[in-house]
Amino acid sequence: MIHFISDLHLCEERPDLTALFNKYMNEIAPHSNELYVLGDLFESWIGDDDDSEFAESIIAQFKAYSDSGKKLYFQHGNRDFLLADEFSKQTGGIIIDEVSPLAIGDQKALLMHGDSLCWDDVDYLKFRQMVRSQEWQNQLLSQPLAVRRAIAADLRQKSKEAQENKAESICDVHPQAIEEVLQENKATILIHGHTHRPDFHDIEIGGKHCQRIVLSDWGEQGNYLTVNGTDIESHYFE
Repeated sequence: MIHFISDLHLCEERPDLTALFNKYMNEIAPHSNELYVLGDLFESWIGDDDDSEFAESIIAQFKAYSDSGKKLYFQHGNRDFLLADEFSKQTGGIIIDEVSPLAIGDQKALLMHGDSLCWDDVDYLKFRQMVRSQEWQNQLLSQPLAVRRAIAADLRQKSKEAQENKAESICDVHPQAIEEVLQENKATILIHGHTHRPDFHDIEIGGKHCQRIVLSDWGEQGNYLTVNGTDIESHYFE
């Protein structure tokens, strides 16, 4: 059994989300053999040297999962792209590529966070290119933790304000982006998060039936996707 989660946006200011996460890791995740976290696990991640009790508690939950012999994978989101080798080592997980293949039965699936597919959000894509550069990240990580926390808070506020002023369509994935990534990778299933618009979409690309599966963000409920053989299901819990 494979589980997928994304867009938890965990942070100290939202103990309700942490409670959902604890319930998932303690009661639900143990029923899986593999767990994929497809981005935005955290509302923000300021670097693997974060020494807060909150960060350490989340890491400990994942370490317990991987120590039990289960496989754990992380994908960068637009909020936690600074997750790196030390986080991977501490959790016992593996950080996978932005576009990662996975076999589901006899079909090839692609795993993505999804933000790079939002072609209409030009301002965000420019920002993404900047913050994903090694130069920008090195400069940020050279700052003390307190400074990075202040920068992260400022970026979160600006992001919230920008989202409020954007049309909903701009923040969704672009149909051509979906078509291109599936065709280039010879895949028929795309699983992603980011948009907070959970759904199962049946689409036809190049004469082939394809499926785009969007994970839900976490709020009043938690959400996880299961793959058991060829069966794919979405589940909610409180």
